[in-house]
Amino acid sequence: MSKTIEPESGSVLAELSQDASSRKRFLSMVGGAGAAGALAMFMAACGSDDDEKDSASSSGENKTKSTGGDLEIVNYALTLEYLEAEFYAEVIKSGVVTDKAVGEAAKMIGQNEQEHVDALLATAQKLGTPAKKPKTNFQPVIDGGEKMVLETAATVENLGAAAYLGQAGRIQSKEILAAALAIHTVEARHAAALNKIVGKSIVPDGAFAKPASMEEVLPQIKPFLA
Repeated sequence: MSKTIEPESGSVLAELSQDASSRKRFLSMVGGAGAAGALAMFMAACGSDDDEKDSASSSGENKTKSTGGDLEIVNYALTLEYLEAEFYAEVIKSGVVTDKAVGEAAKMIGQNEQEHVDALLATAQKLGTPAKKPKTNFQPVIDGGEKMVLETAATVENLGAAAYLGQAGRIQSKEILAAALAIHTVEARHAAALNKIVGKSIVPDGAFAKPASMEEVLPQIKPFLA
């Protein structure tokens, strides 16, 4: 018998699953009937995080914890987007990608990542203190040549998509969840395109994407930090 994982109590996914009016607004916002399956997948895949459960009875205390949790997630996403945007900027500047079509795709993806940075930075500023842009070192990858650069890009994009999916169940704000879903979709499209370029499956996890936790993602980006 398959196990159904319930959305975290107090999270926006829990609210959407229980409140018909909220669910209707959400489905309308992200694309109609087809979004119902996506919402169900998010609820099943993301689960709950026991460390984030809030037993406080004060509504003001709950609101503070909600804002703090969302800021942590936004800053986590912002850090990943900083890395991605800088990676593409350095790759394009280096001229290591010689294929014209692939180079144009890299420029477009890099622009998308910078737009993600701008949006997440503005959101973090509204919630509190934004994460600082980390110092990076992608030179070893660039020195490895075009093949290594493209394989790294595919790895990073797949990781980014999994990272957004891994945090969806923890997000409290419906507006931030909607933004995260919009970015996740684009990251997944980047990943699919790059997977095809490097000869991998466009759906490496099959019909259902696998989420990745912060604990799984952060060690994988450490090699790119200066």
